[in-house]
Amino acid sequence: MNRKIIDAHIHLDMYEDNERVQILDELEATSVESLIAVSNNLASSLRQLEFARMDSRVKPAIGYHPEQSLPSKGELDGIMELIDENREGLIAIGEVGLPYYLRQEEPKIDIAPYVKLLEHFMQKAVNCELPIVLHAIYEDAELVCDMLESYHIKHAHFHWFKGDDAVLDRVLRNGYVLSITPDVTYEQEIQHIVKQTPLSQLMVETDGPWPFKGHFTEKMTHPSMMHRSIKTISDIKGMRVEETYRQIYETTLKFYRV
Repeated sequence: MNRKIIDAHIHLDMYEDNERVQILDELEATSVESLIAVSNNLASSLRQLEFARMDSRVKPAIGYHPEQSLPSKGELDGIMELIDENREGLIAIGEVGLPYYLRQEEPKIDIAPYVKLLEHFMQKAVNCELPIVLHAIYEDAELVCDMLESYHIKHAHFHWFKGDDAVLDRVLRNGYVLSITPDVTYEQEIQHIVKQTPLSQLMVETDGPWPFKGHFTEKMTHPSMMHRSIKTISDIKGMRVEETYRQIYETTLKFYRV
């Protein structure tokens, strides 16, 4: 059986060095073809580029994660210059989006500067003709859809999407893609999203090193965990597991052009 998978979203730079070496050493044995390595900031972006130079299976994305303080002008300029300098070697712009969890902790945060920051990244994605990887959940997904539509962006990836059926329907109608983490094996909310989403718009990811529960409790988040995700997705869809593997793999290949 062809069990090839691609990790559509992983923070490779956030692993300990020995963990990262282990993951890369085990990719072939676990049928993981490549890793979409997203960035958190300028330093993170530089590391992803370094990893990609050392191992062609690492596909780097450059961005600024929204669940943190806004970047300085110098850092933002550095990120934008890095994108321009490495355009041909990048797989996407990301991870970018809006600070949902940060606003839960600090409700007085002004979201307007984060919206402006995201607009900069959307314009860069358009100019560079690159997909954009989004952290946009619940009500933020509705605003981000407005923004994507205003920039006429078609290649948008909502990673670890969470939201109600109306927002999900809009995301899917616009042709955007979603990726599902290993929590699909135990979270009903994520299982419900899988039921609504065609495999032509569904990918799998780890968001590693983020830890998971259930069967994965106290285990290092490893791309091999996605095999259990695909088995669960297959069960939810009532499909043969071989066909689920094939369609999710092809969706990822098509979206990221890898």
